[in-house]
Amino acid sequence: MSDAIRLLDIRDSALSSDEVLAAVADPTAGGTALFIGTVRNHDQDKPVDRLSYEAHPDALEHLRKVAQRICDDPAVTALAAVHRTGDLVIGDAAVIVAVAASHRDVAFTACRQLIDELKAEVPIWKHQRFSDGGSEWVGAH
Repeated sequence: MSDAIRLLDIRDSALSSDEVLAAVADPTAGGTALFIGTVRNHDQDKPVDRLSYEAHPDALEHLRKVAQRICDDPAVTALAAVHRTGDLVIGDAAVIVAVAASHRDVAFTACRQLIDELKAEVPIWKHQRFSDGGSEWVGAH
């Protein structure tokens, strides 16, 4: 595992941007990019009341593989990613990722790649509950 990977977790407790930023603090970094994914009150024009996330038992290992690929770039000096599971309400942080790198453009690009690949490859599923009583699973690939 790369020394640049500072924090990876999937947990059922509240997430902290301060914890993630502290994890990627690095004196060699010229830029740090942070992304916080929050629960919104709608999806595809349907009102969302709440949602829950479930993770496959191997999800953390999949997250580690994604993180390692991002850290293959030697300009990436530090990386952190945490995802929440369980019941969340509107406004809760569902995922926080951050990348510190030698320059801002690398940090921005790597942070976007990290969240995009996490969403595409890590087996975490969202169960949305709508105001009309309906529900749907998202990300069940």
